[in-house]
Amino acid sequence: MNWKEESEKYKDAYLEDLKALIAIDSERDDEHGSEEFPLGKGPAMALKKYLEFGQRDGFKVKNLDNIVGYIEYGEGDQTLAILAHADVMPAGEGWHTDPFSMTIKDGKVYGRGASDDKGPGLAAYYGLKMLKDNNIKPNCKIRFIIGTDEESEWTGMKHYFDVEPAPDFGFSPDAEFPLINGEKGNTSFTIKFDGIKIDDSKPSLTKFESGLRENMVPRDAFATLTGISDADKIIADFDKFISNMPVEGDIASKNDNLDIHVVGKSAHGMEPKNGINGGTYLANFISNYQLDKPSSQFIKFISEYLHDDSRAHKLGVNYVDDIMGELTMNVGIVKFDAESGGFINTNFRYPKGVSVDEINHNLQLCAEKFDGSVENISNMNPHYVDPSDPIVDKLMSVYRDQTGRTDSNPEVVGGGTYGRMMPRGVAFGALFPWTEDTMHQADEFQPVDDLILAMSIYGQSIYKLSCE
Repeated sequence: MNWKEESEKYKDAYLEDLKALIAIDSERDDEHGSEEFPLGKGPAMALKKYLEFGQRDGFKVKNLDNIVGYIEYGEGDQTLAILAHADVMPAGEGWHTDPFSMTIKDGKVYGRGASDDKGPGLAAYYGLKMLKDNNIKPNCKIRFIIGTDEESEWTGMKHYFDVEPAPDFGFSPDAEFPLINGEKGNTSFTIKFDGIKIDDSKPSLTKFESGLRENMVPRDAFATLTGISDADKIIADFDKFISNMPVEGDIASKNDNLDIHVVGKSAHGMEPKNGINGGTYLANFISNYQLDKPSSQFIKFISEYLHDDSRAHKLGVNYVDDIMGELTMNVGIVKFDAESGGFINTNFRYPKGVSVDEINHNLQLCAEKFDGSVENISNMNPHYVDPSDPIVDKLMSVYRDQTGRTDSNPEVVGGGTYGRMMPRGVAFGALFPWTEDTMHQADEFQPVDDLILAMSIYGQSIYKLSCE
């Protein structure tokens, strides 16, 4: 079968289904979680929409407690899994289109989830659909499994592995091409600081807010300083700061308060260099002024140990592995108020050769200098599939054949995908090397032609893995 020609036949139907998926704001919503919708209604509705597609197209489907589900085709002793996710990151600010109304402009699909992961996930589903529509019978069971909180705690997919037999091998269409056979470890920490004011003679930080998720570089940061006597000087300093730094912002004086807003650039937290962290830039600016002790401890820790150091040199945990590459650090969420104190979330993507205990130890040593306390809140160990494994070999052969990029090789990345949940699991597309990465950013997009080519690659790949 000519997979590219076959995929073109599905283009209009695919885009119509993608429009329906993008229209659902499926950000995890614990605040409105319920017995029926444990992770909020949005993720459950996106899962149900996928399962509706499966029912419509004649597949067997199953919903597991509104947090994960699957679409099944074929029979056999082994199970090939395709692991996608229906949840999305918060839309955030800075969009030029409605993030939940699919817009096609200049050949690109815009909308939250277009690139991560509704566009790629649906392309993989259509790859499976092409097999069924052409009456191609696989020699194993194929399950297209849909999680609903990949961007946070993986509650749904973990539940699947608790209640269903583990798949034998598979891939996640939630990364980039040509193929990801290794993923760095992924661990997060919180650093907390006291907020009790003990010196009323000095100005204080009464509010600091930046970041939406630990795996997202914060675009916006807001702070309020109280008890300011030299507001005009700080305003002038801020104007100079903005003109010399890669950020924008504004500052306003009201009574003896100063409200400051810094605008950076959001990006996926696996590579903080692709973004500009508004939170750490704002802290770096504020660190120039004498504040009360709790405010100063919080701000100076960020400025001295976290700002503009995505490789964690200042913390002393920088490391490079020959195969898995560099350790990276993202400062995802930063908050402060006088009642609750300071809260910082840091997310590290680390290669083999570095331990979580080592990161924890160094982070604690640095935080203690400012009376901060550290807690490790999550960890996933590094994952690696040998390039000689048949799943790597077969998927790479399809990619090389369909793109003509015969010199392409599998890669190791800092991102974490569902693929790592299987010993023989990899991440496979759908971001092509020639396309800008806008995952977790405003104006997220994926070119239509890329998505249809991904559908073609997924169709042939599923065939090769399940029929040959």
